[in-house]
Amino acid sequence: MGKKQAGTGPLLRRPDNSAFKQQRLPAWSPSLTAQTVLPTFYILSLVCLFLGIWLFITVENTYELKVDYTIAGTCERCFDLRKHAITSRTACTCTVSFQVPKTFPGDVFFYYGLRNFHQNLRRYMDSRDDAQMVGRKNNLKVLDAPISVPIAPCGAVANSMFNDSLTVMYNPADGSEIQVPLYRKGIAWYTDKNVKFRNPPANDTFTLQQAFEGTTRPLYWQRSVYELDDTDFNNNGFINDDLIVWMREAAFPNFKKLYGVLNRAQGPFTDGLPAGNYTLSINYNFPVEPFRGRKELVISMVTWFGGQNYFLPIAYLVTSGLILVVAVILTTVYVKVGKKGKNMEE
Repeated sequence: MGKKQAGTGPLLRRPDNSAFKQQRLPAWSPSLTAQTVLPTFYILSLVCLFLGIWLFITVENTYELKVDYTIAGTCERCFDLRKHAITSRTACTCTVSFQVPKTFPGDVFFYYGLRNFHQNLRRYMDSRDDAQMVGRKNNLKVLDAPISVPIAPCGAVANSMFNDSLTVMYNPADGSEIQVPLYRKGIAWYTDKNVKFRNPPANDTFTLQQAFEGTTRPLYWQRSVYELDDTDFNNNGFINDDLIVWMREAAFPNFKKLYGVLNRAQGPFTDGLPAGNYTLSINYNFPVEPFRGRKELVISMVTWFGGQNYFLPIAYLVTSGLILVVAVILTTVYVKVGKKGKNMEE
């Protein structure tokens, strides 16, 4: 037998007689009149204009220089060598001369840039083994058909790692040649370096090379993963800074990634990168012909706003102009029609 409903009737579903449920809470209902709306539009226009000009001046004072070395200088021969797989591992070096028109004060950052390289392709981004990159032994030597020898690191992302070596030489007026000193370590994110990328266990008696024994290097690499850095043993394996920087995929086909930071403790670089003539020396390894791309060295300052990017200041200036146009139109309509429509024709 069902239970008998209590309190049935037409008032059963009526809400409680409270201020909240009966919508009697105090509320502010602004009166949108011409005297309140029009000044708001003009003030917003001025605010956006001020921010746009301020950011535009900040970006103008952020210097950036791009040196495209794909086929520049003596690099055309190296470019042709990298077109064919049979000569892909033939060593090739070239030089490109360029000029820095004005001094880059303060900290200066050096990037390598690629154009028309789509790291955001879904199948490309999925071609990696994150479990292998954290040093798990079970994933280090996993075989995927038709590969007969485990690859470390495996996947298309690691295989296509940028592997050009860049050296910048400063040529002062006295005819000498000074190498621009760069910090090549500490360029990766802290979480990547200490959490997402770890080497397999190694110690004094069990070296990193022994830990990677039984694996082979990716097809287009010049060196094995445990010998990427000759100068610092602790910068080898999966925790190599250059590898970590490359493994963080870019969102757009034209991108730049950090290569090094100017060491301002030496020579004429204490105040920044001086203006003058420079020579870029390249160990040319990375092929760009297959994807019709370009390679470049990007030298840039970084301010509180970041690098040189005109998008945000231009967006503020355009927004300011649009708001001003709307404000003028509303003002014209208000003046023509009049308050409460008194001047409106019948």
